[in-house]
Amino acid sequence: MARPTEDEEWVEARIESWVETYKKSMLTPVILRVVEAAQPVTVARIAAGVASATGWTITERSMYRSLKRLQDSGFLQSAEVAAPRTGAKRKEISLTAVGARFLAGINDSLVGFSPPRSGEGAGN
Repeated sequence: MARPTEDEEWVEARIESWVETYKKSMLTPVILRVVEAAQPVTVARIAAGVASATGWTITERSMYRSLKRLQDSGFLQSAEVAAPRTGAKRKEISLTAVGARFLAGINDSLVGFSPPRSGEGAGN
């Protein structure tokens, strides 16, 4: 495999930097979407849903911190329920009405991109 050029390395570093910034800003709506789609949902299922939807690796600490922040903001609520067959308590998380309105507002504000159709593009 050929060694990347200096320009390729520079572009790759800029992409990685952008993705890290994007992850921080998009983690909230991604978590809320995962919860909305499968609520009530466990923390493990939220983490798996985020990874599946984005390909991102989120630490357990970061996930719990994000969930606490979203609960403190009133977007999520949790309840302890008995797990089937064991009776052990587990936390299930749901979207609140405020969280649903917040997510709808974000969804309305997102910009979607489609690939240009043939003959369209820069300079046309």
